[in-house]
Amino acid sequence: MERPRILIVDDDKEIVELIELYLSGEELEILKAYDGQEALAIMEREEISLLVLDIMMPKVDGIEVLEKVRESSNIPVILVTAKTQPIERVQGLTLGADDYLTKPFHPLELVARIKAQLRRYTQLNPHAEPSGTEIIVKDLLINENEHTVSRNGEPIALTPKEFGILVLLARNKGQVFSSEQIFERVWQEQAFEQDNTVMVHIRKLRDKLGDDARKPIYIHTVWGVGYKIEK
Repeated sequence: MERPRILIVDDDKEIVELIELYLSGEELEILKAYDGQEALAIMEREEISLLVLDIMMPKVDGIEVLEKVRESSNIPVILVTAKTQPIERVQGLTLGADDYLTKPFHPLELVARIKAQLRRYTQLNPHAEPSGTEIIVKDLLINENEHTVSRNGEPIALTPKEFGILVLLARNKGQVFSSEQIFERVWQEQAFEQDNTVMVHIRKLRDKLGDDARKPIYIHTVWGVGYKIEK
């Protein structure tokens, strides 16, 4: 695939066309869907680099699409929705979304977030140029080049953000990182406001690793400071 392929999914056709217009100057290929069912059909036959996904849609909503996508793919997913309740954001992030925008938003902000997510995904996906080595944390084997994690030979599927957090902590054993530091290093954006984005991703990461926050094996919480992996 020569150019990254972006799938925009929203039942509001005007929003889809507006996003496409602002992305037209970028080296991207744009695909469009107007409900979740159509989006899933496209993803079955096309290789997608990034998904821009509305939550409230007919037939199959965005949350269902996200759950289905995460069964087999780690591509970046940016949720776009009119919902403003924090629970909606938490639900999307918990299910594996990589970013979140609330309508109304400026299209240029979405373009910037798309480019940032593609940059990270390119760095972390298995077909990128090698940029790291294997890291061992107890019974975990982390392969940065292949973007894989396994425990005693059994693979563990992580999203790009979860993988990024794990690699950051594993590369710097013994060092405590605050939520703000993790956000800025993994999301590659400045942490302007306090929210629970990092906490949600770490909780999900712990679940996948079988790590208990009360008796941690891998990721330790330093209360009031941040997170670390012990040396």
